Amino acid sequence: MKTTLHTEWTVADLCKGFVFDANEGKGLFGLSGALTIQPEYQRHYIYGDGRRDVAVVESLLKGYPLGLLYFVQTEPGRYEVLDGQQRITSFARFVAESNPFSVVGSDGKPHHFSSLPADQKARIAETRLTVYVCEGTETEIKEWFQTINIAGVKLTPQEMRNAVYSGPFVTAAKAVFSDANQPVQQIWATYVKGDPRRQEVLERALEWVSDARIPASAATAAGPGKIDIYMSAHRASADIGELRTYFESVIGWAETVFTETDPLMRGLPWGRYYEKYHANPYDPETVARRIRELLADDSVKNPRGIWEYVLGGEADTRLLEIRVFDRKTALAAYRAQTDDAKARGVSNCPLCATGHAANAKRIYGFEEMQADHVAAWSKGGATATSNCQMLCKTHNAAKGNR
Repeated sequence: MKTTLHTEWTVADLCKGFVFDANEGKGLFGLSGALTIQPEYQRHYIYGDGRRDVAVVESLLKGYPLGLLYFVQTEPGRYEVLDGQQRITSFARFVAESNPFSVVGSDGKPHHFSSLPADQKARIAETRLTVYVCEGTETEIKEWFQTINIAGVKLTPQEMRNAVYSGPFVTAAKAVFSDANQPVQQIWATYVKGDPRRQEVLERALEWVSDARIPASAATAAGPGKIDIYMSAHRASADIGELRTYFESVIGWAETVFTETDPLMRGLPWGRYYEKYHANPYDPETVARRIRELLADDSVKNPRGIWEYVLGGEADTRLLEIRVFDRKTALAAYRAQTDDAKARGVSNCPLCATGHAANAKRIYGFEEMQADHVAAWSKGGATATSNCQMLCKTHNAAKGNR
């Protein structure tokens, strides 16, 4: 790959023709239309937080260098930003006053660019930038993009995939899943955890559909994952119908089964739940009632497991990590049972005491017994002293939920 150093461009040069698209949340073009600021493989603009964007402009006012910028020459006289779009978009928004913001001037008052003193405007506009222009194959450019993005604000895994598999598919998918201004994002946020601008909603959509469509044998630990395989296969197509339909099917199913929502639902593996349980019938009213009951149950240590527990017919209590009896409660129950058993001449394991085997009169040591719910938790029994009994380990293992 060939690189050429340019130091003749100034901040003012890059700001010529700049427009910030507030709807898409990105700067479009600069350098009088010759520079594409956010090509499709770039992450979304994330500096617009009133802190990092301001810091970029303040650095220029103080005469600090902005660091190296990297452009790709796509054809003679035309370029794309390879690295530096966050900084360029920030100072261009300020200078061009397109989706502008203010900085505190030397007088201690907030100023937009047009209201700064002439010398401060000149200091910003005339700052020369250090730019490397790269020329090479697509593979070389993408590899370099990944290398230079090791530092700074780290790319998310999906931002990196978007760069590697850039094309019509990524462009179409980002238009649907990465637009934080779409009202539907509020609905999706009930189930999907992440920032759409950092491609985390798109990543979940791709994870769900690729898990469903690509066999496990196709992805190996040493090779590409299912998302990569899916994106590679669809890269050249702008048709995201399957991706969108599957994602909306998962969300729609979850909305139908769980008519009441809770913050703990966000980020659960809904794609896996859909594949495993969507063919089962559920009564939404019964489901809602059980979810409320379980959320209020202090015995449940893992409330995020409640939704799969209910979907699975309340069969696997391991999902809930039910609170066990503490040692103090178990020891008190042991002493009471042992004293009573010795007085009656029977085993201190109540199930052994009802039999006729050699253990019918055996007195077990505390470490040979386990605390158990008299009435199983799954059948409404509380994790309380009044519902605690000590059983020998053999009988406790055999008892289960009976």
